[in-house]
This record gives sequence, C-alpha cells and structure tokens, in this order.
Amino acid sequence: MTTLGLILLAILNVAWWILIAHIVIGWLVNFQVLNMRQPIVAQIYFGLNRILEPIYEPIRRFLPPTGGLDFSPIIVFLGIVVLRIVITQNMIY
Repeated sequence: MTTLGLILLAILNVAWWILIAHIVIGWLVNFQVLNMRQPIVAQIYFGLNRILEPIYEPIRRFLPPTGGLDFSPIIVFLGIVVLRIVITQNMIY
C-alpha cells in the first residue's frame, strides 16, 4: 500500500504543478504581461488548456454562472488537496 500511495502522491504532485502553471500563465496573459502572439507562450498555454479542459468541463456544468470568473480551477485545487490528505492519512508505514 505504501508504494501505491507514493505513486498516487507523485501523480497528484505533477497535477498540482500543472494546475499552478496554468493558473499563473492565465493570469499573466489576462494582465497582458505575456503576449499570446509569441509562439512559445501560445503553445504552453494551449497545451496546458488541452490537458486541464477535460477536468474543468464537468465542474463548470455544476457551478452557477459567475460572469467572467472561473471557479473550476479552485475546485480542482481543493480536490487535489483533499486527495493528498486522504492518501497520506491512509498510507500504512
């Protein structure tokens, strides 16, 4: 069980950093610090968007419309935190 728990924690850590990168790049693009006309910025942004959109879409269906704010990354963030806590509390050392 410990090995499986550590593998799951590693996967959640990768997902955590992908989510943080997507949020930060989204902010930088919205505040016009990064330009989407730069090919590398566009590739990174759209690549992360393609990875995370299948996760965000089911959450967006259940959230009420909030105008320009998207709360689905926060829900995914909290889900990752909860999963990390559950895995670490249930690992047998």
